Amino acid sequence: MRYRYTRYTGSALDEIDLEALVSKLSDLLLSSGFDNPYGDPYSDSGDDRTLETLHDAILEALLHGGLLPDDALSKLLGDPADADQDVDPSPLSELIQQLVDRLAEQGYISIQPGSQAGSGQGAAGDQAQGEPPPAQFEITDKSLDFLGYQALRDLLGAVGHGSSGRHDVRDVATGIEAGGGSKPYEFGDTLNIDASGTILNAVRRAGTPADAHGGGPAAIDVQYPDLMVAQGEYQSSCATVLMLDCSHSMILYGEDRFTPAKQVALALATLIRNQYPGDALSAVLFHDSAEEIPLRRLARVRVGPYYTNTREGLRRARRILERQRKDMRQIIMITDGKPSALTLPDGRIYRNPFGLDPRIIAETFAEVGSCRKAGIMINTFMLARDPELVAFVRRVASICRGKAYFTTPYTLGRYVLMDYLTRKTQTVH
Repeated sequence: MRYRYTRYTGSALDEIDLEALVSKLSDLLLSSGFDNPYGDPYSDSGDDRTLETLHDAILEALLHGGLLPDDALSKLLGDPADADQDVDPSPLSELIQQLVDRLAEQGYISIQPGSQAGSGQGAAGDQAQGEPPPAQFEITDKSLDFLGYQALRDLLGAVGHGSSGRHDVRDVATGIEAGGGSKPYEFGDTLNIDASGTILNAVRRAGTPADAHGGGPAAIDVQYPDLMVAQGEYQSSCATVLMLDCSHSMILYGEDRFTPAKQVALALATLIRNQYPGDALSAVLFHDSAEEIPLRRLARVRVGPYYTNTREGLRRARRILERQRKDMRQIIMITDGKPSALTLPDGRIYRNPFGLDPRIIAETFAEVGSCRKAGIMINTFMLARDPELVAFVRRVASICRGKAYFTTPYTLGRYVLMDYLTRKTQTVH
């Protein structure tokens, strides 16, 4: 029996990095309901969770994401002259299906059984005949962990050790670090002695390197004025509530603002889990009302046809923080809309679609005052620039002695993370 050997050239599947693919699919995996804002905000099911949608997103990533070399992509696309021929499945379709299977095998997605996408008479006809709905996929905790790490790396890298720019950069670290020069010791300073500076002062004061008998180096007589202490930075413990607006305005005007907010939440959770395990992070959604949700659930939440009940969100966040015993307690509020709803004492929701209703604003400012009395700082990250809204946010910042940042979905993450890292440290002696 004869054997004929050929050169192994590998397959396109072997050339694709799954982690790079998951990064390209992050917008789909963290979908906020931009295409279907009236769906169930707490459900993973929906038109953008079908396998057909996943296939389309992978195809877009392959064609325009740089995941494959041009020659390999050309082979998959084949000859345009063959496009009219009924050849199914094509190499590109086979590759996409293999990628879906591998994403499921590696635990990045889970697939829910259903009818095959694109088969039968269409969704309406299938449902009428009692057919199961199209197969769906769900994002897994492994994907959320990876996307959180990816978001953290990208956001910190954007303000990292570049050669240009004048923003202060703080390395991610724990403990007490020497962050400044030495200073003479004063009563009350922490005895973080700078040994070299202290000895140098003593030698300079003595003025002679040897003893009077010439028997070698003289003993160094360190006195009180010689003492130098190193200045450092103390890492304080912090309890943070990330308060996210999931009202309808977060996906209006042709822009998805909620997905970047969820990416910030994932990045903050990853940062705290890996670098500051003593800190606490909670998430509160505010809309017609407000509720605390687990961080793992946050990435799957979508916006809905809601108003903006800022006061109820602040109240819920304050009650969470009042249970925490940390050096610092703060609320990070991300919003783009005017307060337009209020929870009445009897539980009913009072709504005003035009926003900045005097009754709603007065109650909201009263709750901001309660946060200040509890020692809670509110930092507001505003994704809109309406003059009336700017005035409202600045008033909130002045009441609670917090800060107001007017940013965009593209710069939101770096502002939030750098603000968090800056407030983690304080100078000690």
